[in-house]
Amino acid sequence: MSKKIAVIGSGFAGISAASSLAKAGCSVTVFEKNSTPGGRARKFSSGGFTFDMGPSWYWMPDVFEQYFQKFGKKVSDYYDLIRLDPSYRVFFSDGKPTDIPANLDDLFQLFEELEPGSSKQLQKFLDEAEYKYDVGINDLVYKPGRSLVEFLDTRLITGVFKLHVFKSISSYIRKYFKHPQLIQLLEFPVLFLGAMPSKTPALYSLMNYADIALGTWYPKGGMNEIVQGMYRLALELGVEFKFDSPVQEISMNATKAKGLIVNGAVHTFDFIVGGADYHHVEQHLLPEKFRKYDEAYWDKRDMAHGSLIFYLGVNKKLDTLQHHNLFFDASFEKHAEEIYENPKWPSKPLFYTCCTTKTDPSGAPKGMENVFVLIPTAPDLEDDEVTREKYYDLVMDRMERLTGQKIKEHVVYKRSYAHNDFVGDYNAYKGNAYGLANTLRQTALLKPSMQNKKVKNLFYTGQLTVPGPGVPPSLISGQVVADEIMKVIK
Repeated sequence: MSKKIAVIGSGFAGISAASSLAKAGCSVTVFEKNSTPGGRARKFSSGGFTFDMGPSWYWMPDVFEQYFQKFGKKVSDYYDLIRLDPSYRVFFSDGKPTDIPANLDDLFQLFEELEPGSSKQLQKFLDEAEYKYDVGINDLVYKPGRSLVEFLDTRLITGVFKLHVFKSISSYIRKYFKHPQLIQLLEFPVLFLGAMPSKTPALYSLMNYADIALGTWYPKGGMNEIVQGMYRLALELGVEFKFDSPVQEISMNATKAKGLIVNGAVHTFDFIVGGADYHHVEQHLLPEKFRKYDEAYWDKRDMAHGSLIFYLGVNKKLDTLQHHNLFFDASFEKHAEEIYENPKWPSKPLFYTCCTTKTDPSGAPKGMENVFVLIPTAPDLEDDEVTREKYYDLVMDRMERLTGQKIKEHVVYKRSYAHNDFVGDYNAYKGNAYGLANTLRQTALLKPSMQNKKVKNLFYTGQLTVPGPGVPPSLISGQVVADEIMKVIK
């Protein structure tokens, strides 16, 4: 008998869960509060410019291939990938832009120029990172994190010391490299995991393997093309989507959820998957006596960083920018401290700029550029227009100085997006942009559980549960929760 399942939210995790459950024979309906699918990975157009609203880095291409293969499809059935070379450009404090080449031999040469002997160290570092990637992506992240028994795996037990779970990535990187620019390059992916490098397990050097060995890619047309591909596949599998349909309540009887109240109407289901913000689903949609966690629990969770984003349309070409650009002309440690240790608006933030029109001119009118500027911030900050403008002026001044060109006077379209918008559009807890931090005390079964044991037919997926923040983990999270539901059904 086909089970009726509701999925709340159509982000990567929600669509992944819906498609996986539909493939298993379930009747699936996705309820989305916004008018289009994708969650944080939506897009918008204005004045001839098109912007991805959130994720802009395409790493771990194998995870996407494996996802579509699960349904007998290929990535190329839905979108075209372009490998970026250089992968990205970094602006350090010396003012000299450094391009990170896609070719590994060229990267070894770059390391040697900065620190003689470091290319051999990089090879050792990558060899260990490859092992972590293999174990982490193929074993660890597909575990639901519900019991210690899951981790009684020979490969995990024998390889625990090779995974460096109990060593910080900060000390681990410094064991291999001394040059401050090399250290910054290798620590930067960790900034998006939600904790200081000194508090992030060295297991996550697997991110460096993803960056350096597997490469940085771009789906032609933008990151939202992934969403559109997943959405089309879900429709092919029979998934029903209801947009402009915010869920108001999970209706209950005894220890089971009966269904959802959406726009005042009651919809009954056998199972419910919370693919929207976990905190919102539990604390605002579920009656209090059925909640697994309380507000005190959530307040003690370490969140990944928030974001202040500017979407800019520029009426000329920007010669000194690449597709991806990191502005590392300030202290990495100070900025990270002001996000994670002493939360405040940063004094001199690092920031990131994406200019997709370097690869794909369709994102802007001819001769123009679309520019996405992101400043990582602490979550739960007071967000107002005065503060946004202050940081806009700050980053634009630095961009102009470091790139050696006038930009601000050529901006013909501008939109900002920060904490209040994340709350309004996604019900994001504390205005978070990336979910729960990947600290040691919030790893695997120490994350909020995928299943609410007080409500046997209510499950959760996404970046506030297993395996964690980021696009590939969210894609995996949806598959994992679907498997957990099918174990109950069978």
